[in-house]
Amino acid sequence: MSQLVNKTAIITGGGSGIGRAISESFAAAGAAVAIVDLDEAAAGETLAAIHTAGGRAHFCRCDVADHDSVTAAVAAAKGAFGKIDILVNNAGIANIGTATTTNESDFDRVMKVNVKGVYLCLQAVLPELIAAGGGVVLNMSSIAAITGLKDRFAYSASKGAVHTMTLSIAADYLKDNIRCNAICPARVHTPFVDGYLARNYPDNRDEMFAKLSAVQPVGRMARPDEIAKLALYLCSDDASYITGQSFNIDGGYLNLRN
Repeated sequence: MSQLVNKTAIITGGGSGIGRAISESFAAAGAAVAIVDLDEAAAGETLAAIHTAGGRAHFCRCDVADHDSVTAAVAAAKGAFGKIDILVNNAGIANIGTATTTNESDFDRVMKVNVKGVYLCLQAVLPELIAAGGGVVLNMSSIAAITGLKDRFAYSASKGAVHTMTLSIAADYLKDNIRCNAICPARVHTPFVDGYLARNYPDNRDEMFAKLSAVQPVGRMARPDEIAKLALYLCSDDASYITGQSFNIDGGYLNLRN
């Protein structure tokens, strides 16, 4: 199993869903984890779980779309653990709508978190990685970045930006011994999915859950821990020859649908 002993990782959106799974997986693999999140309650639960399991973690409250908040969070992470080796840009929000039904404020909100948030975290952490002699950046993209999904106009645009930022970072910082890759999941069963179904389909939640699951040829959504295992590998020294790549983890969605 890949290990992160003596590594320090910043994980944005690390308090819930995929971010929580990555935080716990990295801590179990020996990393000191800085959980960067706006939701203090969710992050607190993740922090407690890591500490109970004997891992090292620190919570940094942060709005990734705000420059000063990101700067303070990165400084706090470095202050807690002395260095930064890994940045996982996981924080993001979703949006449903087409180009004509997505209002301007929702479009701006998605871009501010999903695109500007990644940019601000990169800008704050990359100098630390350079000073340390290298490191790893992992961006959470989506299959929405590489295939057409209905009613996901703003979200797809934002993840397309994450996809191309991954390539830019990999090219620009190769000389600094910094690797950068992306993960492109299909649908993952997270609290967001449960909340979406509860809000929009309170009377037929189970039916809609089954329909959403059946979209993936394997017949189910991914579990957050399955995404975390790929993240762990890509951020470990086992993946030292991999950079500038995007990895689809989609239950066969892209290639096996009839």
